[in-house]
Amino acid sequence: MPEIKNISKSNVVKSLTLFGFFAMTASMVMTVYEYPVFAASGFHLVFYLLLGGFLWFLPVALCAAEMATVDGWQEGGIFSWVSNMLGERLGFAAIFFQWFQITVGFVTMIYFILGALSYVINYPPLNSDPLIKFLGVLVIFWLITLSQFGGSSFTAKLSKFGFIIGIVLPAATLFVLGIAYLAGGNPIAIDISAKSFIPDFSKISTLVIFVSFILAYMGVEASASHINELQNPKRNYPLCMIILVVLAIVLNTVGGLSVAAVIPLSELNLSGGVVQTFQALIFHFDNNLGWLVKIIALMLTLGVIAEVSSWVIGPSRGIFAAAQKGLLPKYFTHVNKNNVPTHLVLAQGLVVTVWAAILTFGGGGSNLSFLIAISLTVVIYLAGYLLMFSAYLKLAKHPELNRTYQVPGGVAGKYIFAVSGLIISLFALGISFFPPSAISQSKDFVYEIILSVSFIITLFIPIVIYEVYGKKHSNPNYQHKHLAHWQQNRFTHLWARGEHSIDRDADKDNK
Repeated sequence: MPEIKNISKSNVVKSLTLFGFFAMTASMVMTVYEYPVFAASGFHLVFYLLLGGFLWFLPVALCAAEMATVDGWQEGGIFSWVSNMLGERLGFAAIFFQWFQITVGFVTMIYFILGALSYVINYPPLNSDPLIKFLGVLVIFWLITLSQFGGSSFTAKLSKFGFIIGIVLPAATLFVLGIAYLAGGNPIAIDISAKSFIPDFSKISTLVIFVSFILAYMGVEASASHINELQNPKRNYPLCMIILVVLAIVLNTVGGLSVAAVIPLSELNLSGGVVQTFQALIFHFDNNLGWLVKIIALMLTLGVIAEVSSWVIGPSRGIFAAAQKGLLPKYFTHVNKNNVPTHLVLAQGLVVTVWAAILTFGGGGSNLSFLIAISLTVVIYLAGYLLMFSAYLKLAKHPELNRTYQVPGGVAGKYIFAVSGLIISLFALGISFFPPSAISQSKDFVYEIILSVSFIITLFIPIVIYEVYGKKHSNPNYQHKHLAHWQQNRFTHLWARGEHSIDRDADKDNK
């Protein structure tokens, strides 16, 4: 077993109440632009949300919380957890997967931005023509990327503003409109019955959509690093997670069903489906409110731009720690005067550009591109989760390691939650490579080839990097000073779908 660092915990102020911790964590798993993907599964979406919530989301949250509170593991996240249990090679692979998935996730998010903008300016090619769509991705992403070099103060303010204006308000509006539509007894485009609740497990094509529901819960492990700041974590953390699961299931169900009820599957555009739904619902009540639809589309665009803006630097934090440790060339440890790892961020941008070309031209700029991007994001992230659960199962055999939080249920509870998460992760990973029913059979081969080849190459990248460079240059005694600075001042969500940062220094400046 690798050497376990057993450093005494510092005295951490218990500054987070149950509500405060819940608010920060909820900002990770609440989004709007996945509703069309949920809607593509019809009434099955309720089943999938329940399955993913209780058998995957809770295991991730609880297991991550215990690992994050082991003495000496408070910094580095999944890199530290996996390295200490499974070795540095796999620890580097885990943090690489967690970082690399966001380079695909950027493309998915900007597809949504382009879908909304195409409606606002009435220019459909922006969302359908591969070349124009590719150029649109590059312009938006690189403008946002270059804007981050000035530091996190602007990003933090934009993130908070965008979350309220671009996510909370549109989501609340959609819920009200959707409920009003359903309450009015209007015709709906899906079958809502007990029979349509449970998917047909004999048809893989109907199960593939489950991967998008796993994506809805990914990233919650990032909040685990703040559990030592939570008041009464033994009680409040599991309570927070249970409340969050229930709330996420309810809100995602209402949002997904709102889309499915008014937009037939044959007409649903996955990257622009939310705007489609707003248009259908608002026009149902008043045909003269086209201007309101465009305002909401702009609000949604602002929300996702804020998320992308936060993600540009946030997810680089873990891989930056690996670079400081010597696992990547020293070139990637460079930071500017604002503590932004500019070389690493620029390299990230080049990777995003490559993914944008592969996914947009390979998928023809249609729903196929969007589905491949989502599936690829999920399978890369799942590779990291498989390592995380494997590390936790090994940790469960070491009760002598001090930790603030323990998964409920004793030893049996630890294994039940970890094995549940591991099985669901393996299931989601396996079915991801089968083409979903939302695309035509003529495009099945393209889906399989792009997804499979991209995933296999991704698996080998961290192994090759570590064997060729990292193993020879690793410095176990290096102190991650910039990492510590970020962790002290920012609450960051490393996730395929969104990140909301709370810059405490910026907050102080505003007081």
